[in-house]
Amino acid sequence: MVKLSKRLQMIADRVPKGARLADIGSDHALLPTYLAKNGAISYAVAGEVNPGPFEAAIRQVLESGLSKVIHVRSGDGLAVIEPEEVNVITIAGMGGSLMASILDAGKAKLQGVTKLILQPNVGEDQVRRWLDAHGWLLESEAILEEDGKIYEILTAVTVINDTAKQMQAIYQERRLSGHKIVDKERLLQMGPFLMTEASQVWFRKWANELEKLAMIEGQLSRSSAEASKLKAEQIAYEIREIKEVLACSQKVKL
Repeated sequence: MVKLSKRLQMIADRVPKGARLADIGSDHALLPTYLAKNGAISYAVAGEVNPGPFEAAIRQVLESGLSKVIHVRSGDGLAVIEPEEVNVITIAGMGGSLMASILDAGKAKLQGVTKLILQPNVGEDQVRRWLDAHGWLLESEAILEEDGKIYEILTAVTVINDTAKQMQAIYQERRLSGHKIVDKERLLQMGPFLMTEASQVWFRKWANELEKLAMIEGQLSRSSAEASKLKAEQIAYEIREIKEVLACSQKVKL
């Protein structure tokens, strides 16, 4: 029986029962194999661009006796599917910039797709920005820590009616405890649902990000170049803003 990591299990739990799934960057096809074995999907495409994982995915599907349900295909991004072939797409384990470029390059293949389940390793804000710019409604966010790494899972859906109003509401300017105003840019960066939930994992993620920013600020401030000094000031401002959001979110939790 295929056993998933905590990260993949959280993605699997978000796939609607009976879905026709495309798992892009499927690696060893663990996710579609698990879902098919449990009767959770009716059809799947496991797409993989790298030869090694592609061959491993083929073996996994054959050994599991799922060749009639899961179709392993070699190709880049959404090139492995046809319009209206699937209604749910999962993409996990890559940077947000790459993920957004895959979605952008494959916009024509999103016809018939009603749900996107996305797990960027970094650059989550770039995924949110792409979804927001292309009419996908961010439905939920989850955050988890596994093996010392923190991951976010973003789920987005197509909505026929009032999409614009719902999208606007998600990123609507809000006031946190202590009168801190959070605008759309900060919500795109830190996650509107994650900010509301303000879990301990979310606090740890941003504590780590603050450490990275402080290190960059320190390096830039030691430079005599005017451009470096300006950049250091910008990062210092960013650090102050994030710290304020965290402090106010902590007050809300308390």
